[in-house]
Amino acid sequence: MAQNGSEAGPLVAGVAGRYASALFELARDERQTDAVLASLDAFDALLKESADLRRLVRSPVFSAEEQAAAVGAVLDKAGITGLAANFIRLVATNRRLFALPDMIRAFRALVREGKGIVSAEVRVAEKPSDALIEEIRSSLRDIAKADVDVDLVVDPSLIGGLVVKMGSRMVDASLKTKLNGIRLAMRAAR
Repeated sequence: MAQNGSEAGPLVAGVAGRYASALFELARDERQTDAVLASLDAFDALLKESADLRRLVRSPVFSAEEQAAAVGAVLDKAGITGLAANFIRLVATNRRLFALPDMIRAFRALVREGKGIVSAEVRVAEKPSDALIEEIRSSLRDIAKADVDVDLVVDPSLIGGLVVKMGSRMVDASLKTKLNGIRLAMRAAR
């Protein structure tokens, strides 16, 4: 992990980055980063579940007042309170709801960086056992020399094996890539 924060730089750029950074600083000062992250994760889960909520967040047709009122109702019903709820309401009032998913992603990155946690994406053809996931996490922890937050993505097109992305490094040990390599080698041998 870069000590100067340069690795997280692109993750926290632009409007989303500025909002996420401001929220992170406030949450850190109030010693509420974990609580804010949990609330943002809960709202993000609601976004993923509800097409209507995604439409509200993305659509410029709704006025700031309509967005703020609707988002406020969702927050109240979901029991999301505190800094995260105030932040989401502010984002709605400022007509920046369209950037909220990126703000949440940037906030997560800042929390991981603040805790010294490295992020890794692991793509697999089918969901592995918990023991195998822990073995992958342990191997990545040894390589990174830090705690690793594993984002597991099931991608049946890989056929078998896995693809790991951690920082700027990537290892592709998928059966799909190996078969493509064999196919190319056979064409070249003709």
